[in-house]
Amino acid sequence: MDDWEIPEDVRLSPHERIALLEIEANLLRDRRLAHRMRRRERDRDLWLRLAVALLAVASLFVAVMGIRTSDPALLWCFALLWPLTLLQTLRLLRRAAHRHRTGDRLTPWL
Repeated sequence: MDDWEIPEDVRLSPHERIALLEIEANLLRDRRLAHRMRRRERDRDLWLRLAVALLAVASLFVAVMGIRTSDPALLWCFALLWPLTLLQTLRLLRRAAHRHRTGDRLTPWL
């Protein structure tokens, strides 16, 4: 359920519905709020992209070193790091797919 959806078991009076529609209309007109929300989402996406890149580099490094040295500790580190890398990559892809579905692109080239 979306944050703005009302559960079906909740009934609002006509006065409450009108008040809710007025509040939503005012929020949609507030350009500063919209700008801050977009900036906040861009910052979150930037940190997620950075985390995915760092995890991928660390996973690759640990895998290569583990294979070259046959050190079980490095292989276990890779075994712990790789699923985390995949999980964060899937989160990033899910966000990109959601933006694509809604038409809200983060940057013109993405």
